[in-house]
Amino acid sequence: MPSFDSLRNKSTILITCPKGLSGYLRNELEPIAFPITGEYASGISIRGSFDDCMMLNLKLSTAHHVLFLLKECTCTSADELYKTVRTIDWENIIPLDGYVCVTSVVHTSSITDSRYANVRCKDAIVDRLVNKTGKRCNSGNERNKTVVFLYWVDNRLCLYIDTSGEPLSKRGYRIIPGSAPMQETLAAGVIAATQWKGTENFVNPMCGSGTIAIEAALKALNKAPGLTRSNFGFMHCLSFDPGAFGQLRKKLEEMQHTECPSKIIATDHSTEAIAAAQHNASIAGVEQCIEFSVCDFNETSLPIGKGIIILNPEYGYRMGEIDTLKLLYRDIGNFFKNKCRGYTGFVFTGNFDLAKFVGLKAKRKYPFLSGKIDCRLYEYELYEGSRPN
Repeated sequence: MPSFDSLRNKSTILITCPKGLSGYLRNELEPIAFPITGEYASGISIRGSFDDCMMLNLKLSTAHHVLFLLKECTCTSADELYKTVRTIDWENIIPLDGYVCVTSVVHTSSITDSRYANVRCKDAIVDRLVNKTGKRCNSGNERNKTVVFLYWVDNRLCLYIDTSGEPLSKRGYRIIPGSAPMQETLAAGVIAATQWKGTENFVNPMCGSGTIAIEAALKALNKAPGLTRSNFGFMHCLSFDPGAFGQLRKKLEEMQHTECPSKIIATDHSTEAIAAAQHNASIAGVEQCIEFSVCDFNETSLPIGKGIIILNPEYGYRMGEIDTLKLLYRDIGNFFKNKCRGYTGFVFTGNFDLAKFVGLKAKRKYPFLSGKIDCRLYEYELYEGSRPN
């Protein structure tokens, strides 16, 4: 009788994202036509195949991990965890000359140290392989090969293959990160919140290492963000089909626009930042879409027509910084009022007190988290002439 292969059957796929981005992730999934089975603060669950995970990893811009469920059950002890993990057919999942990493979220009274759960899970995988094949794979903390994700909260245990491996925020293009760069998935979520469709002007002063502008260019070109990356966790599972993956990549590449349908402007006062942003854009394959220049933000030249302008100024936490940044935020407001009429303005910040110094009434405030910092994206309508009644 042929052995059961856990990756050949449809299962729950949990797609995680930074907290607060699940609504934008849902909007990405709807055109792909996967039925959504659950929505959470930091993720969405659907049902699909292991091969579906390849497409999800390539296409989704606001996702962090695509997790394929192997087993869900009740678990009340570390010994029970070990026995449960050993029931999975790892010999059909992990190459014998491969490498496995176990990551986890563990909150249970059954053990006092969550790292112990990782060790027991890893031991069960290796022991199963030795028992079934006489060989053992290597293991450790690197996430660039096969990654197993263990979710054990209270008495609920879920075991997944992390088909992403490294977080999907690591697109592979940000070779020069710059100072305090915005995470790529967050940048994609912020752009989604602006409702920019990729056809009108996009202006990004204070661009830093270029993450926001690059994510905008990917969207405008209809370029799947995963195409900028060469390694995923699913590539290190025995069920991986290189031919199918190659066909999928080719299909997505054929869906890209050959020319950018909008003007994307990125400026910064730092010559080093612009050089880094240009290099990163080149790695992402979108350098032809973005017009870079070195200047202060309030000297940025806006293209004629409509569009959005988005700034991500420093937040500041020390008193000396705050006093200086008050003037900066006030200057942003003056820039909006005097030079950006007809556009929609956006300011992304984690300092709500400083946002008041923009001096304009925000039409909307979109909540986000940048790491552990509570942030807001402020939207300002910048009318040409008098405000309509």
